[in-house]
Amino acid sequence: MSSLARPVEELIRCLVRLPGIGEKSATRLALHMLRAPQHEMEALAGAILAVKRKIRLCSRCFNFTDEDPCRICCDPKRESGVLCVVEEPGDLMALEGSGHYRGQYHVLHGVISPLDGVGPDDLRIAELTQRVEREGVREVILATNPSVEGEATAMYLAKLLKPLGVRVTRIAYGLPVGADVQYADHVTLGKALENRRDL
Repeated sequence: MSSLARPVEELIRCLVRLPGIGEKSATRLALHMLRAPQHEMEALAGAILAVKRKIRLCSRCFNFTDEDPCRICCDPKRESGVLCVVEEPGDLMALEGSGHYRGQYHVLHGVISPLDGVGPDDLRIAELTQRVEREGVREVILATNPSVEGEATAMYLAKLLKPLGVRVTRIAYGLPVGADVQYADHVTLGKALENRRDL
């Protein structure tokens, strides 16, 4: 029989369901929540509920938003002729955080993965092609992850989009800034050589 009170056990069980949270981390978080001031925990609970109630997908780019279309899609300062395709909203957040991209986005919400039963019809690919035709997009940047599924999805999209007369590019990848060549894996080194550029 556990020495923890049932509400604490239930909180730990709920926290363990979150990605990247094991039982030790969940226990540490639960104990922190018990010690935290009541108003902080009410604010946390309120924020969680507000996200579930108010956040939806943008009808244009399919990013998470509380207004439709989202702030990025409505921003007149963004370049409308360039569209960056990402797998998930988290990828969009990472690219936005870099501060180097000022175009529009399109979120697929996954990648083609036959082993997982995910095909093109399960993603926002039809909406992407419609958007490219409707909005007069000049370039589509494929920013899927360099995984087998991400590469397969990028190749599928390139074959689908090129006949539409749009320039299709792929983000480069290889050695990250500050990395040592001797410690990089073979795939990373291969991609770094493949994506080399003139100086």
